[in-house]
Amino acid sequence: MKSKGLIGILAVLALLVIGFFTMSNSIVRSGNEVDAKYADLDAQLQRRNDLIPNLVEVTKGYAKHEEKIYTDIANARASMLSAKESGNVDDLSKANDQMTGALGRLLAIQENYPDLKANQNFIQLSDELAGTENRIAVARKDYNGAVKDYNNTISVFPTSIVASMRGAHKKEMFKASESAKEAPKVDFNTDSNSTDGSK
Repeated sequence: MKSKGLIGILAVLALLVIGFFTMSNSIVRSGNEVDAKYADLDAQLQRRNDLIPNLVEVTKGYAKHEEKIYTDIANARASMLSAKESGNVDDLSKANDQMTGALGRLLAIQENYPDLKANQNFIQLSDELAGTENRIAVARKDYNGAVKDYNNTISVFPTSIVASMRGAHKKEMFKASESAKEAPKVDFNTDSNSTDGSK
């Protein structure tokens, strides 16, 4: 009789240990998926950062008087690099919004410079940048999906107990700022010479 009770206790303990390690492994796999999706997003952001100096140089040849835009691009690029080094997702989101706004203004100036608009290097770089922006959007969606799955995994019972024991914390989504959710208003009226991308 005692041996049956001991076997029952050992079976329950074995199930608890197996359950603990199963949930622990689930948390690790989910966290690794977030890291992999972040790396994909980071690669696309880096690709955009690498394209920008070439686009700026082509544009400068035609639009020498647009110094504010070039300064904004340089500042946004520096913010992106700084945010990437810090690894803070919120900072990276804000820097991304800053870069998106600055790039929008850079691309808008082509309307005031017909020769630039027809330049093959500018066209090719603009197309590459547009493709990269699409890849960034997909990578951001994938990253946020992985973060959601991870946060759900560590929040539901009984996995939440194991997550607490492992010191797991919720991860941040890659969010757009409130201002980035509104489409920028760009005035292409050459009479106004407005190239700042907003009115």
